[in-house]
Amino acid sequence: MKNIKEKIIGSAGSISGIASILGSWQVCHNVCLGLIAILSVLGITLVGMPLAFLTKIAVPVWSVAVVFLVITALLHLKKKCISGKLLTFNSGLIIAGIPFFTQLSTIFMSIGGVVAFTGIALFIKDKLTKKRCCKNE
Repeated sequence: MKNIKEKIIGSAGSISGIASILGSWQVCHNVCLGLIAILSVLGITLVGMPLAFLTKIAVPVWSVAVVFLVITALLHLKKKCISGKLLTFNSGLIIAGIPFFTQLSTIFMSIGGVVAFTGIALFIKDKLTKKRCCKNE
């Protein structure tokens, strides 16, 4: 039962990160370009942006990501059952994907990128520390 709860909580954190990415037009634009590039390798040609519909739902998707982030942060504070590094990473993605204030999007992307990179760096540092610890035993 505990394992199922952990999987659900981990999935909620992952959904939060994914939704925050989809909340950003710039990222969505890059995903569309990537999709067009992949399809062109397969011989399928597209004109326009196949995922342009996501720009219409950017704010609701980003809002859902924020709600999931708040829920996971509360669970982290209450039960410590969620990795703080994952929470840092997801927070960075949500900051980077803020769909408001488009004139400040570069600033939000930079700040969010730094926060997300910090979460990744802490995760890698933790894994490397554990490997060194286990090799010494």
